[in-house]
This record gives sequence, structure tokens and C-alpha cells, in this order.
Amino acid sequence: MAAPNIALRAVRTGMRMSQDDFARALQAAGHRVGEPNDANKRLVQRWESGAITAPRPVYARALEVVTGLPISLLGFAAVPGEHVIDDERGGHDLTSPLSSLATPTLTAKPATVHGSYEGVWLSRYQYYSSGRGDSFAGQHFVVMLQHGERLTVRSLPGSAASSLSMDLTVDGAVVTGTWVEQTDPAGYYRGARYHGAIQLLAEPTGRRMAGKWVGFGKDMDVNTGPWELVFQDASTSKATLDRYNTSVT
Repeated sequence: MAAPNIALRAVRTGMRMSQDDFARALQAAGHRVGEPNDANKRLVQRWESGAITAPRPVYARALEVVTGLPISLLGFAAVPGEHVIDDERGGHDLTSPLSSLATPTLTAKPATVHGSYEGVWLSRYQYYSSGRGDSFAGQHFVVMLQHGERLTVRSLPGSAASSLSMDLTVDGAVVTGTWVEQTDPAGYYRGARYHGAIQLLAEPTGRRMAGKWVGFGKDMDVNTGPWELVFQDASTSKATLDRYNTSVT
């Protein structure tokens, strides 16, 4: 009997999506990245039950876009260097660039020369708290995935008490998109959800992006402040993400 994919189910339920909702999100993601797919509730059920051990490439990419996580962390079976694909349309092999990356240390490394921004980054932003009359900084280690010109950014849960996500589009050196932060339920903002827009300029080295965020405050005023992303590591393997899944100091 196949082992159920507990990791995928946990991610889906953590996003508060039904299997139908998740399938629709996968279809929408496919259209956004120019790779339409036929995801449906039955396919999600087969993934979660373990009847399908790994998705075809078109679904793997959509899963990464929707969840913001590398396919290697979504509970699918794989052998070193490749994913074994088995879905309703037949079997294919997909070489995985994620599993072939060596596990690095926490020392920052140069960005890849081909312009990929995929990897682990340190996110830092500053904001002014009118209630406390002072400026503060928010910091997270985030994993960035790239599909063409689209970047999906999700914070590692152990790196901060709040959770952060960004959906960005790259146009040359200009990176534009939206951000969402779910604040710490036990913190000053008591789990409030904030969101807004962001625009960054990527340095030629590919190791840093810096710019401004804009968003609303608790009194419905519009605020802005600096934001930067600093490259840490090109790997998105589980071992690497485990290393960075710790509080930013």
C-alpha cells in the first residue's frame, strides 16, 4: 500500500485550501507562467494518497509557484539527481537541479552567472510604528524560487515569529510585486495581516536587491520604507533550508 503524502497535505491545509481550491490555484499558476495544466481535485487526491509518487514537470512547477516551496520539500518520492514521474498521462523522467546542488555553509556565495535568483536570501525591511513612536526592522530568511520572470518568495518559519511572502516579476534589473506579512499572534500587532507593493533594483552581481515597500498602517494611512534582499545560498535543498530555518541574528 502506498504511503500517503503527509507533507503535501500539511502544506495545502496550512494554506487553508480545499483540494478543489488547490487544484484551481494550480491551474491559475500554470496560466500565469505560460504552462497551462489540467489539475483537478482527483489529481490532488491521488498525490496526497500516494497513488502518484511524483508530479510531471508542468505540475511540479505549478506546485512550486502555488506553495512557494521547492518540489523536494513537498513529500514526493525521488531518487538522487532525478524525479520519477508517474501521473495519469504516463511516466517521464525529470532531472532535478535542486537535488544536484551541494549542501553549502551559511557563508554567502556569488550568484550564478546565468541570472537565476533562486536560493536562500536574507530579507530586511524597516518601518515606523506610530503607536510606539520608533522605527523597527523586520528580518526573515526566505526561499526564492524562479519560473521565468516570476519570483516566488516565502519565509522560512523558524527564522521569525511572523510569516512573509512576496510575489515578484523581474524586468531587467527592476523587480516589482506584492508582499504579505502575517504578524506574530503573540506580538505587538497580535497576528494582524499587512500587505502592500514593493519595487526593488537588482545589483549586477545578483547578490542584492534594494528598494522600497509601500503599505497601509493601522489608521489606514499609507506608509513606505526601505527593503533589501541579500543573497545567501544558491541551494534550496532540504538540508540547506534546515540550516537557515533559524532566527535571524
